[in-house]
Amino acid sequence: MTVDQYLAFAVIGLMMAFFIWGRFRYDIIGCCALMLAVAVGIVPYDKAFTGFSDDIVIIVASALIVSAGVARSGLVDAAIERYLPRLGSVRGQLFILVVLVTVLSAFIKNIGALAIMMPVAFQFARRSNIQPSRFLMPMAFGALLGGLMTQIGTSPNIVVSRVREELTGESFTMFDFTPVGATLALVGTVFLLFAYKLVPERVSQQFSIEEAIEISNYASEAAVPAGSPFVGKSLSALLKASDGEAIVTSVIRKAQHRTPLPDVALEADDILLLEGSPLALDRVVSQGKLKLSGDRSPSGTKPGAEIEAIEAVIGSESTLAGMSATRLALFNAHNINLLAVSRQGQRLKERLGNVTLQVGDIIVLQGSRKELPGFLQEFGCLPLAQREILLGTIRRAYLPLLVLFAAMGSTAIGILPVPIAFFGAALAMVVFRVIPLRDVYRSVDGPILVMLATLIPVSDSLRTSGGTDVIANWLGEVASQLPPAGALALILIAAMAVTPFLNNAATVLVMAPIAASFATALGYRPEAFLMAVAIGAGCDFLTPIGHQCNTLVMGPGGYRFSDYPRLGLPLSLVIIIVSIPALTYVWPLQ
Repeated sequence: MTVDQYLAFAVIGLMMAFFIWGRFRYDIIGCCALMLAVAVGIVPYDKAFTGFSDDIVIIVASALIVSAGVARSGLVDAAIERYLPRLGSVRGQLFILVVLVTVLSAFIKNIGALAIMMPVAFQFARRSNIQPSRFLMPMAFGALLGGLMTQIGTSPNIVVSRVREELTGESFTMFDFTPVGATLALVGTVFLLFAYKLVPERVSQQFSIEEAIEISNYASEAAVPAGSPFVGKSLSALLKASDGEAIVTSVIRKAQHRTPLPDVALEADDILLLEGSPLALDRVVSQGKLKLSGDRSPSGTKPGAEIEAIEAVIGSESTLAGMSATRLALFNAHNINLLAVSRQGQRLKERLGNVTLQVGDIIVLQGSRKELPGFLQEFGCLPLAQREILLGTIRRAYLPLLVLFAAMGSTAIGILPVPIAFFGAALAMVVFRVIPLRDVYRSVDGPILVMLATLIPVSDSLRTSGGTDVIANWLGEVASQLPPAGALALILIAAMAVTPFLNNAATVLVMAPIAASFATALGYRPEAFLMAVAIGAGCDFLTPIGHQCNTLVMGPGGYRFSDYPRLGLPLSLVIIIVSIPALTYVWPLQ
């Protein structure tokens, strides 16, 4: 081995040790590893920051934005309420999530399938009062397993098909991967359903002080329009969307207050006095297609102006104290909507516009992003730490899904490469205002992207220094002493081990020729060995950096680097044990 090869292995080994230790945040470790690699000369100066322009960084960032857009649309809540209203068990929810992701990943890009289902996982986690970390890692692993089933399911399958064509003149077909891939996907899914508790419950690393604000007794008011799907249905049916986090304190019909009994049938033009958290109120309003009382579309703003909602506390010197929204003519005079009011220890029973505001009340105001700060200053209100308030926002219903399906469809039929398609989808989410501009960069997990960008050149040093050649020579020496099944297992394990430090397509390009030549030298047919390389390259369950699906869930799941082997190592062993007999049965060695 050369000095550069020793240094490459040393830097990567030291980096992995710090990741497992977990004392420092992963992006800081990545930056330090990059600087160390540059300092010892295994990463040239002009290659140090090439990772920031790498396709994987673009794909992960774009997928996070697209997933956030799908979550904001409200379609996820509506679909769960319609098709899975009583699914309350964690294992049942995990079954739905993993199976859908796995099946979708066989036919569309696995990161796209994962992006579709992540918002569903968040809703299930909220419903079951658990952390999303219970769901996200098994889903990411399910996405990887699903990709094994078809030629287009994952990049390694496409690359290994090309390598086989170059070696034998015949490529693998679309469903040549299905017998073994479907077997592994089935076994892996069953394993995940029973072993998911190996994943620790982690709090998202995107958690911030804003999320610590917990106000559950906001009072709001909404009307039932004639077009609401809940006209003629019971009040309890409408409130199912809130999962018990919102109530109706009164139903006003023809200027008369009615007791909000659960079986009261809603009629058009009913006024509902609501109480609950902003998120629960938003789900009731959006799924019920209710109209927040009055004209809630701020007028007089320039086209394209950002409309947002903000929480504020009425200060001791505020001129709002002792006034009501109606008396103040809040909307007509100031172009500001009062969406909700919260008063500690009290339930407000008046209509929202008639509530006399008091010092200490927390209010939700909606208006132009440029006008709200001036209003708060003028009337002595103190804004709370800003968090996303969806109540009163306009939803772009089916547009996010159409954008996502267009992106995945264009990649499936080869019109666009994956980075361009997903970047275009993320841009469409912004252009069509599915996601407000202020929330775009909040959706992108900066530390994850920095970690990816810094580790790409560090990992590539293993190839540029010739370290992969050393691994290949070692494999050849060891495999020649093993029986056929042992040699096949060695190739599979080596591909799994190398994938975290090369991207999976590069792993196939490095390992496939080695596997094929090794098989030929020993008198074996190469198909099983090529398939083993594709499986190993497509099954990185041990790290968050070997595949973008694992990276995508790291931040939202709050995972540490060392969390992945807890579930991934036993799953990898299961895949190895099942793969060898399946490969030799479907693709005989002789």
